Amino acid sequence: MADKVYPSKPTPNGAAATNPPFPATKAQLYGANRPAYRPQPRHRHRRGCCCSFCIFLTLLILALLFLAAILAAVVFLLYRPQRPSFSVSALKLSYLNVSQSSSTVSSKFDLNVTAKNPNKKLVYYYGPITISISSDGVDVGDGSFPSFVHGTKNTTLLETSITSNGGGGAIDAGSLTQLTSDMKSKNGLPLEVKLETKVKAKMGSLKSPKVRIRVTCLGIKVSVPSGNATATVTASTAGAKCKVDARVKIWKWTF
Repeated sequence: MADKVYPSKPTPNGAAATNPPFPATKAQLYGANRPAYRPQPRHRHRRGCCCSFCIFLTLLILALLFLAAILAAVVFLLYRPQRPSFSVSALKLSYLNVSQSSSTVSSKFDLNVTAKNPNKKLVYYYGPITISISSDGVDVGDGSFPSFVHGTKNTTLLETSITSNGGGGAIDAGSLTQLTSDMKSKNGLPLEVKLETKVKAKMGSLKSPKVRIRVTCLGIKVSVPSGNATATVTASTAGAKCKVDARVKIWKWTF
C-alpha cells in the first residue's frame, strides 16, 4: 500500500518556509555575556600590620612618659629644685621729661635688683638680661644686665643705669595725657619693671636646656622731680612684688 503524501501549507506572501526558532537557554536568559566572577584579594594582612604598628607606637610613647616621670621624681628627691627669686632693692629717678612737640620720653634710672638662689645643689646660668620700665603701658626706659652665673645658696646684686632719650618712638595722645597726669599726682608715678632672659640649670653633671623666663615687678611708685629740678628721687619699693614665669616657645606661640 502506497504512502500518502501531504502537500505543505503555503506560506503567506510567498515567503520560504523556515524552521521555528528554538527557545532561549537559561544562559542566554540570565546573561551569558557577563564576565566570569573573580574574587578580589583582601587586605587583611596590611590592616593587621598597621594596627600592630599603632599599638607598638602607643606603648612606646607610654613607656617613655613613664620613664620621664620616674626620672623627674628621682631628680626632685635628690636635688629639691626651687625657683630663683628676684626683688627690686633700689630704684632711683634722676629725671623724667615728656616732650609735647615730639610726644617722646627722656629719662634716667638707677636700678638695683637682688637675685637669690635658694638651692643647695643647683647652679643657674643666666644669659644677658633685658630690662624695660613702663608706666601704664608706656615705655619710659630700657636697659640690660650682663650674663652671670648664680651659684648655690647665693645672693647676687645686679646694678645698672637706664637712660632713655626718646628712642622708643612717639607716644599716642591718650597715653601721653595719662602719663603727664600721673607724673603730677601726689601718690607718685606707678612703675612696672620687667626682666627677660634665658637660663639653664646645672645639677651635678646634668645640664638642662635653656628656658626663657620673665620677671615682672609691680607695686613701685616714684615722685617725679618738678620743673628743672635735678635732685635724684628714690622710688618706694616696699610694696614691690616680683613674679617669675617660664616662657616656653612652641613653633610660633610663646606660653
